[in-house]
Amino acid sequence: MTGTRVVVLGGTGFLGGHLRAAFRAEGDQVVCVSRTSPGTAAGSAASDERFLALDLLALSPHELRAHLTALDPDIMVNAAGAVWKVTEQQMHAANAELVTTLIAALRELPRRPRLIQLGSVHEYGAGTRDSGLAEDGMEAPVTPYGRSKLAASRSVLDAAGTGALDGVVLRMANIVGPGVPTGSLLGDIAAHVERYAKDPEATDAELVFPPLRAERDFVDVRDVVDAVLAAARAPRTEVSGRVINIGSGRAVPAGEVVERLLALSGLPVRLVERPADGAAFVDCQRLDVSRARRLLGWEPRRDLDTALTGLLSGLSLP
Repeated sequence: MTGTRVVVLGGTGFLGGHLRAAFRAEGDQVVCVSRTSPGTAAGSAASDERFLALDLLALSPHELRAHLTALDPDIMVNAAGAVWKVTEQQMHAANAELVTTLIAALRELPRRPRLIQLGSVHEYGAGTRDSGLAEDGMEAPVTPYGRSKLAASRSVLDAAGTGALDGVVLRMANIVGPGVPTGSLLGDIAAHVERYAKDPEATDAELVFPPLRAERDFVDVRDVVDAVLAAARAPRTEVSGRVINIGSGRAVPAGEVVERLLALSGLPVRLVERPADGAAFVDCQRLDVSRARRLLGWEPRRDLDTALTGLLSGLSLP
């Protein structure tokens, strides 16, 4: 893929930063599109990297098409979107409406790139221990985030199904790695650990939560990056118009993951789970990743401890 032109939308975010760095390491020409400038986190801007400051939500399809025509990408990765600290309306605009605008712009390009849409396990909704969540299974999201991401995925799949787009959806598990944002469970835990490391007297050593019983699939950000690179290289006939799950293939109770993260930190921070009233339903989200193995030649290579250690490596700890 040397010399491939890659545009990463939302390229200054957690996953976008890692993707920019990985494509550049492959020798590709990367353009980061975002409202904010690259910082010092993972994937911060290199001296020869192009950065295009755009508010994607403010652009019409015609305006976005003009920018994309000038960039003439081979690959576009949509890592833009909103998860936390926004209203439901803002979330829908950033996750679903943006993709509608993007597809309208891509349809009119003289040369259409491959669009890699980064989806979410939450598009499936609650699962059970009986079986993994497969791409041809039921989609019943239970959160506004899951519904907005599913709407975006369906837009990509519909356009690809008519031949108007070379698009693939990578439906990802909960991603763990350096720079994981606050607002997420592990991002908030990591921020607390970092505060405690800097000033134990000012930060409580106890983290109090309701029971963290939900079982979740956690995947190392480096494995996710490998999957995106594989999707960019794969033949169109293999991946266009498809959903491909990217996860560890395992479900672990969230409380166990937090306990392990705290243990690996080496700090005396403790998780305290306060009993909840009544018996709560425990859902289990475990992605079936057999399609990724078959179509991308990809499988997760890093275990949970490796992923959590990677997350801790991005913190300022003693």
